[in-house]
Formats: sequence, C-alpha cells, structure tokens
Amino acid sequence: MANRIVRVQSPEHGTKRIESKPSETIADFLNKIQQEFGLGDTGWNVYKSRDKKDWIRTSRAKTLDTYKIKHGDMLFLLSSDRKQSNASLDSTSMNSASGTSNITGDMGSVSISGSSMSSGSSQSVVEDEVDQILYKEDGKIYRSRNEQLCRHGPQGKCLHCVPLEPYDEEFLNSCDPPIKFLSFHSYIRKLTGGADKGKFVSLENLSCKIKPGCTEHPPWPGGICTKCQPNAVTLNRQRYRHVDYVMFENASIVDRFLNYWRRTGNQRLGIMYGRYEPHKDTPLGIKATVAAIYEPPQKSSKNVLELLEDPLEGQVNRLAEAVGIRPVGWIFTDLLADDLNKGTVKHFRGNINSHFLSAQECIMAADYQNKYTNPCKLSPDGHFGSKFVTVVVTGDASDQIHFEGYQVSNQCMALVNDDCLIPTKDAPELGYIKESSEKQYVPDVFYKVKDTYGNEVTQLARPLPVEYLLVDMPAAFPLSAQYTFKAHLHTEAKLFHVENRQEIGETQDYTSLSSYLQQFPPDRFLEAVSDFHLLVFLATSDMIPLNMNTIAPLLEAVKTNNVDIAFHFKKCQEWATVEEIMAAHEATPRVQREPSYVGPGASPLPPIGSGAGMWTCAHCTYLNVPEKSACDMCSLPK
Repeated sequence: MANRIVRVQSPEHGTKRIESKPSETIADFLNKIQQEFGLGDTGWNVYKSRDKKDWIRTSRAKTLDTYKIKHGDMLFLLSSDRKQSNASLDSTSMNSASGTSNITGDMGSVSISGSSMSSGSSQSVVEDEVDQILYKEDGKIYRSRNEQLCRHGPQGKCLHCVPLEPYDEEFLNSCDPPIKFLSFHSYIRKLTGGADKGKFVSLENLSCKIKPGCTEHPPWPGGICTKCQPNAVTLNRQRYRHVDYVMFENASIVDRFLNYWRRTGNQRLGIMYGRYEPHKDTPLGIKATVAAIYEPPQKSSKNVLELLEDPLEGQVNRLAEAVGIRPVGWIFTDLLADDLNKGTVKHFRGNINSHFLSAQECIMAADYQNKYTNPCKLSPDGHFGSKFVTVVVTGDASDQIHFEGYQVSNQCMALVNDDCLIPTKDAPELGYIKESSEKQYVPDVFYKVKDTYGNEVTQLARPLPVEYLLVDMPAAFPLSAQYTFKAHLHTEAKLFHVENRQEIGETQDYTSLSSYLQQFPPDRFLEAVSDFHLLVFLATSDMIPLNMNTIAPLLEAVKTNNVDIAFHFKKCQEWATVEEIMAAHEATPRVQREPSYVGPGASPLPPIGSGAGMWTCAHCTYLNVPEKSACDMCSLPK
C-alpha cells in the first residue's frame, strides 16, 4: 500500500510531516515523531484533538489503521507537564511561562520564544541599537478626548479616543502627507497582534537557488526535483520599509558633495556615514541621519559612473565606528544643467513618463543592501532585509535640485544575491529575469498587472518594471542644523579637500593640510580636526606618521567633543612630527607646474641634454629639474 503523510503540530515546534505506512505500529510511529522533533523519552503525548482527547498510547500491537489515522490527518503533540519540560525540549524552546510567539514576513517562517529566538544560532545576534529601543516602546497612537463624539468623563475611553495600533491604516492615510508604508517594527507588531500572538507565521529570507545536498538525482543540469527546486516567485509591492526617513544633518554636507558636479559637470557617487535613530513622525519609525559623505575612487562623466575598488574601505569603516557613525546609505547625482544663469537643472527622472531608479541602479542598491544586512533575531539566518538607503540627487518638477530616497525590496535583494536579475539595454525602467542555463537554474518570476478591461493578469517578469521592487522615502534637512563634525560650523573657513578629487586639483597633502589648519587659532584645535575627510586623510595617508592606533585619542575627542583629550593629543610626539613637516612646507611655497610643450601657445622644447644636474627626491624618488628646491611630485623640500 502507498505511504501516507501525517501532520503533527506542536505549540513549541510548529508543524511537521511524518511519512508512515498504514501497517506501521504506533510505537514505530511515535519513535519517528520523537526523532523528528528531537524529544526526550518522557514529558510529551500525541492526541487526535487539540483538547487532549483520543490519546494515542504507544503499542506494538496496534497500527495507524487501528486509530483510523488517514493520509493528511493532523495530530497534536502536547507536553504532558507544562510546568516542567525535559532537557531536550529546553534546548529548543523557552519555558511556557515566558510565552511563545512567532513573527512573520513575506518570505518564510521562524518560531521565537519571548523576546529572543528559540534557535541557538540567532541568540548571539546583536541587533542595532535603534531596534532595541523600538522593541521596548509601546508604539500605540494616543488620542485626546473628542469633545463632539465622546460622551464619557475625562478618565474614560471610547471608540473615538482609544489608543490606536501603530499599523492602523486609517490613521496612516489621514496623516499629512499620508504614510504609504508601515515601519518595519509596526509591521512586526501587526503580525504578532491578535489572539494567537502571531503563532505559525514566518520571517525568512527568500532564496532562488537550488537546495544543496539532494541525492535523488545528479546535480543540475543533470536533474532537479520538487525537494530541491526553488519555488516560483510572485513579486508583490513591499508593505513596509526598514527606514522611513533620510535626514542630512546640515546643508554643508551636501554642498560639499555637489561641488564636484558644479565644477566639472560630471556625476558623483558617495557613501553616506551616519547613524540610525527613532523617527517620531512615523509610528515606530526609523530615520537615517547622515553626518558625512565619503567619496570612494571612481571614474565619472556626464552620463556614466564607474566605481573602482577602494583599498581603504575597511580603514574608513573602522574610523567611522571609532567616531560613532557607520555606513547608512549611498548617494549619487543625476544632474544636467538647464539654465546656468538661473541655476536650474533638467527634470527627467521620477515622473510618470520616465523612471525613478533604473534597473542597473536597483541592482547596485540591492548589492549594497546585501552587503549591509539588517541584523534580526527573528530570522533563522540572523538577518532580514537591510537599512541601507539610496539617495538620488536630481531635478524636480520645478527644475530645482531635489533629493529622493529609495530602498529595494527584500525580494529584489534575493534576486540580485542569487544572480537572477539583469538590466535591459534600451529601457532603464525595465529589468529582466535571466533564463535557466546549464550553469544556473533560475525559478520563474511573475508580477501582476491590470489589463485594459481592469482584470488582474499575471505576467512573466521578462521584462520586469522595476517599480515592483522599489520602496520610496523622503530625504530632507532638519529645521535646525545639527553638527557631528564641528568644522562645518565655521562657514568662513575653507574646508579641507575631499578625498579622491585629484583630477580637479583638490589634492590631500601636507600643503593643503597646513593651509587648512592655519585658518584656526591654537585654542580651536578640536574644531579644526573635527572633519571626517581630514580624519580619513590622517588615518590612511602614507605621507603622515599616523595610523588608527596613534589617532585613537583624537577620534575619541571628536566623538565626545572633549577639548582636554584633543589638546593632550596635540602635545604627543607623532603630531609634533606632523607640525614640523608642515612648517617645512610653509617655508617652501608650493612649486608651480612646468608649462606645457604642446598645444597653442606652448613653450619651446628644452635643448637636448639639458637633463644634467637633475636631482632625485629622497622621499618619493621623483626626478626633478635642477632649479627646483622642492619635489614636483610630493612637494617635500630637496
């Protein structure tokens, strides 16, 4: 006879399927349940009903047919003593007094107990500080007594003034402007609300890869089965977002970034460093506060940006962590000047006839989000989604420079992580799902759209409108400017050069360092060095005898705004060496470049053999002409 599948449900472990035979004894069947759930020898029983009726007792004589257990039936695994669990049960679940609940997401399932995961691998996950704060908040929306509708006293509550849940759709739609997406923590509260407290729901990351370890057939492309084949994906607009608002601390941060485009007309990309904080304007919301923009090595033109490998990325991240910030997103420009006299830019992105983000930009955003995932104890993988945001600087409907914030959905992150999504050549608003090949199996991906008759039609995502993958958010400035780095406070001082801008003449060297520090009196040393780009130069430059260990006190002074620590660092031997080298550069003015020998108005070529007497720089080995007293390459004295 054919085997039958019997479902067994447990409050602590969820539901599992047990494969059995009709003639199988009850003892053998219970042994399978014990192995599948990892139970001990005592402390549990199996019943045919949830109210502990029809107890299935172990027996070598009785079979499943004796208890009339058929294919697809549901049995219930319950503890025989709710106050005392056995050792095996304790290893996977908390005591029933602490309460058990489940959390769900769009993609999968995981059971949690109390405020932490029952899985041992997820208990070690350290969530972000902002998540820990929001978990402790009530999150309800409190309303005052309505004088027209409420008929009770000041101490009473009714339908018109009772506190609302943070996911109340009517309240979110009534806000000005309306809140289109739930915050991530409001979404979690919605899933865990109600009488069941969110049992038997899920929060897993989507996977589009073949499950490894299947032994029933040769590996792909030799074979595939339903056990290892990934499920087809139907794209849905994500109902929540991990970050609800992007806030730049002050306008100087962005002006400094935009100066590159203003000077060259070429586009620019930067990594935003800051912190995540609670956002009070959205129930249980999170905002990304940007304190600095780091510009990695890149090649740019008016239409193309090519990001190069950054050997200093790890050092910059460690420096940012030392001053209390972290990577929170990336920003890029897509600007084209319209009228230079009026200072307007063209509006060609973000309207109904164009695109918000191109497919290539969505893929890059997903790649960044996969790199900076969101630690989450409610996921068996230890992470779920990402808080890393994307900001586009482009023209708005009034032809003014405008900032737009985006994230891609968790489904898009999975498609990019598993190398399923590629851009199209001619239409930036369309992506394309790869077809399966001998090297890779790609599951079918669908999306739903309404036809001309208003019917909902499912279509294959070849091609795919990238709007299905986007979540947008506002990006703006606070009413009162904030300053993590105090150098921005002094608008009269010329700021230190930004890294990786050598092609426009902004070189970070001893000369620029000396010129910058000369603008500040000695008693404002902490304000002078409180500049992220300057700190990156001090920590990473091979020209300066400093490193992360030697400038650790300075980073602590900047983080805590401690003047005493800063002046103590100023007296150390390493900084004294830097000051001596800067003094040498002050005595030797910066050497002008030699005139060009090509092009209109060029100087005549020097006579052959005039290289006699040239000297080699002891610092960088550059060969200099004899009349120079300082090196043309490193500007150090002869």
